[in-house]
Amino acid sequence: MTGNHYICNQERPTFFNLESNTHRMEYISFGPDNDGRPLSFYLAAEEYVARHVEADDCFFMWRVEPSVIFGRNQLIENEVNTDYCREHGIRMYRRKSGGGCVYADMGNVMLSYITREENVNFTFNRYMNMLVLVLYKMGIEAKATGRNDILINGRKVSGNAFYHIPGRSIVHGTLLYDTHMEHMAAAITPSLAKLESKGVESVRQHVALLKDYTTMRLTDIMTFFRNHLCHGEMTLDNEAINEIEHIERGYLDDAFIYGHNPRYSVVRRKRIDGVGDIEARMELKNGIIKQMELLGDFFVVGDLNTITHRLRNVALERSALDSTLPDHLDDIILHLDKPSFINLLINP
Repeated sequence: MTGNHYICNQERPTFFNLESNTHRMEYISFGPDNDGRPLSFYLAAEEYVARHVEADDCFFMWRVEPSVIFGRNQLIENEVNTDYCREHGIRMYRRKSGGGCVYADMGNVMLSYITREENVNFTFNRYMNMLVLVLYKMGIEAKATGRNDILINGRKVSGNAFYHIPGRSIVHGTLLYDTHMEHMAAAITPSLAKLESKGVESVRQHVALLKDYTTMRLTDIMTFFRNHLCHGEMTLDNEAINEIEHIERGYLDDAFIYGHNPRYSVVRRKRIDGVGDIEARMELKNGIIKQMELLGDFFVVGDLNTITHRLRNVALERSALDSTLPDHLDDIILHLDKPSFINLLINP
């Protein structure tokens, strides 16, 4: 790390370590204003830490005023009740990881984990196991399940996502404690297929709150996680904070938040087990794909252009798609196989 970007490195007690945790985990602090900043600040902070802090593993927690945050490949109009959010002062943000839309407020805590480990699948599984083990240490029987959820008694208490930059993997997620359920249910609009895949009829039915399973306060839970996962603490200095705020401007750009609506004449949408919702928007001319956009809550582990650019000027028919697409689509979209993707494109 070049320059004086953090001003202290204090030892903290560590009560247990995962056997697989061979690296020192540093807790990242932003000084007296650790909470209460816009959600965009903490997304930018993840990028800053990934690019500038030398520690192998870093972790921090944060809370925000009511906000929704949706995945990098999602259309805001598909995922967010924008009228409700504006009426109730709920901020809307896009992140750079995949996955679905979540609601956050001061009644839950957001978790950020940054590591040098390049293998995103390994990193993600390790992070999920860390959370489950700490919850078990609290006396809560939680399970990691599905693509990215942690459940208590079959209900979701944590949703998580990841992305990769050169040399670092970034994983982040939610931990629900006493979230404003009316806002959560009204602000986000998951597809019916997504709810049905989880065997529930509503967002509220699908969610667990930690306050129902422990007598610990949220601040106590945050301290518990910090003490059980981290070995030391780094407090970022003003220069680092200024750089984070510069990165943050990109997250506040309307073009990034709202994206663009590409031309399309055909839409195919399906929920694929283990993959998530995928929506393919295609501009066709005489049965030939001229443009394609892939949207949804899937996790990207490679370059989506490998799919969308390769299919330009290819006929929308099974044999042409099969001969053009790479065999291992799971190198691009987590758990996606070629036959399932072709069936999505072919079948209305």
